[in-house]
Amino acid sequence: GSKKLIPGKDFIVRGDAPSVKGVFSVITINKNSFDRKKFMKKFSKLNLKDKFVIADSAGANEEQKKFFIEFLLHPQGAMGIIMIKEEKLTWTVKKSVADFAVIEILRKSLPEKAEKINIDIKNKFIANYETQNIIGMIKGKIQPDTFLFFTAHYDHLGRMGADTYFPGANDNASGVAMLLNLAKYYSNPERTPNYSMTFIAFASEEAGLVGSKYYTEHPLIDLSKIKFLMNVDLMGSGDEGITVVNGSVFEKEFKRLTDINEQKHYLPKINTRGKAANSDHYYFSEKGVPSFFIYTMGGSKAYHDIYDKADALTLSKFEDLFRLIVEFENGE
Repeated sequence: GSKKLIPGKDFIVRGDAPSVKGVFSVITINKNSFDRKKFMKKFSKLNLKDKFVIADSAGANEEQKKFFIEFLLHPQGAMGIIMIKEEKLTWTVKKSVADFAVIEILRKSLPEKAEKINIDIKNKFIANYETQNIIGMIKGKIQPDTFLFFTAHYDHLGRMGADTYFPGANDNASGVAMLLNLAKYYSNPERTPNYSMTFIAFASEEAGLVGSKYYTEHPLIDLSKIKFLMNVDLMGSGDEGITVVNGSVFEKEFKRLTDINEQKHYLPKINTRGKAANSDHYYFSEKGVPSFFIYTMGGSKAYHDIYDKADALTLSKFEDLFRLIVEFENGE
């Protein structure tokens, strides 16, 4: 229609969308389209080439959703798909370019009876893009050849186009802030740790844990010398406590963490999870390094969107979590 949509607020273009420019016809599929025989009979007669398909799965049952997903993977030659989202737009980076464009639009932003889309996407894929991990170390005073690792990822999503910026305050500027606080604390000569401490700000976590995977394959310090690794991400709240990934794997260490919290009442709750490939601890723990990944609960729900800004973070338990981590590490 005549409505101009605002990128990031009304819609996002998936990171793997190819470059597309022009005015294209739009057709809609919905729950009434998801009967296989009826769908194929109806759409086999249509030439979807150079068209965009609005995919509306609202009210679809499980069987219809399966066909819906199948269509999204193979859209019968359509130029692209417009997916309707109900509440939240979540962006991510990609490591390839797809054959067709996918645009996600909030339902409230989609004009009724849309017939055409005027679109201009420019996407340049840079293969083998190089970036870097940032590493610092404090030498231990008693056992300098044994190491404690603190890690966080400093990358986020950057921009989608010229005007749409993803700030990444919680994910993961807050984690980098915690990392820097810990580095500053232990760099005081009066607090020189017994073990050597290594601080790593990883790159390319958002692209699939690329920086941390690279480090485990090209370690500057023998992984067998790492006594424990603490990875931090999403440190912006804590109103509802924290979750510890690998807490149920390394039970002794998790118990010590919870014992400290019970004594000092730093956090309202400490949840435990098992193994998860959801942050930079993963490839370390897969190679036998005892590792926790800690993230806070509660507060802002902004995540991988334009609303993850510093002023949305409560930081209500940031200092208390800092103290908990320090006491935990000092007991190693």
